[in-house]
Amino acid sequence: MSTKKSGTSWQDTISDWLVSIIVAVALAFCIRTFVVEPYMVEGTSMYPTLESHERLIVSKYKYFFTEPKKGEIVVFRYPKDESRDFIKRVIATGGDTIEMRDGKVLVNGSVIEENYIYKDDPKGPNKSNYRKSVVPQGHIFVLGDNRNNSEDSRFADVDFVPLKLVKGEAVVAFWPEINIGKAAVFRIITVIS
Repeated sequence: MSTKKSGTSWQDTISDWLVSIIVAVALAFCIRTFVVEPYMVEGTSMYPTLESHERLIVSKYKYFFTEPKKGEIVVFRYPKDESRDFIKRVIATGGDTIEMRDGKVLVNGSVIEENYIYKDDPKGPNKSNYRKSVVPQGHIFVLGDNRNNSEDSRFADVDFVPLKLVKGEAVVAFWPEINIGKAAVFRIITVIS
């Protein structure tokens, strides 16, 4: 007469749990590396579009297939210290001519409309100037929406940002959420072309 074990042994259970944990960690790593990553805004350089301590989802996969476009909000590694991330708006891309006169931004000789910039700054309107330059291929020119409080491509330490340092596009703000009645709504970050 043979005897059969009923159920599974504790070794099988541990083995199943171990495999599940390994698969979950591998999936999380792949998703965070290649698909999306959470990001927290630190500082006010993108105010009023984004506020300090706002949490975002950054889409990373898009830039495997295409380059950033004007108006998109991107997260990139700071060129002088790649352990730090910056978030700014793309103003010009490779081959574009960029210039600033008294705070007005000219791309390819035309003043661009920027209805997203912070206009009520107690410091007064931004009157920055930036010499006429051509954005090198494989680079982008970025500015913060709060021009009086933004370290961006106007400064030598950021300068033109190489595409290899771009991590992804900010697409969804998920905290703090917008409350409408009793429902919490995530805010889709709109792109201004």
